[in-house]
Amino acid sequence: MIKHIVMWKLKDEAEGADRLTNAREMKRRLDECADIVPGILSFEVTLAQPGLEATYDVVLYSEFENKAALEAYAVHPTHKALVPFIGAIREGRQCMDYEV
Repeated sequence: MIKHIVMWKLKDEAEGADRLTNAREMKRRLDECADIVPGILSFEVTLAQPGLEATYDVVLYSEFENKAALEAYAVHPTHKALVPFIGAIREGRQCMDYEV
């Protein structure tokens, strides 16, 4: 199994919207990717929550059956369609994939 964890810090304003609006839209779009390819075992998108420590605004925690499933997800048209939007609103990104 491959775990794929990505964290994004968003710009205060981008694409004509504030950080929270963009975070919610990003979550909505990412949620649409939850079952786009076989082999996605877990897919959770969450936003930073008031009152809890967070240095990033959006987090994706996902598990894939194997590396091939993760690679299929990465090139799927639904996922690829997110790239320009996320690129426009993000200030920073951290990612870690690891096998268990």
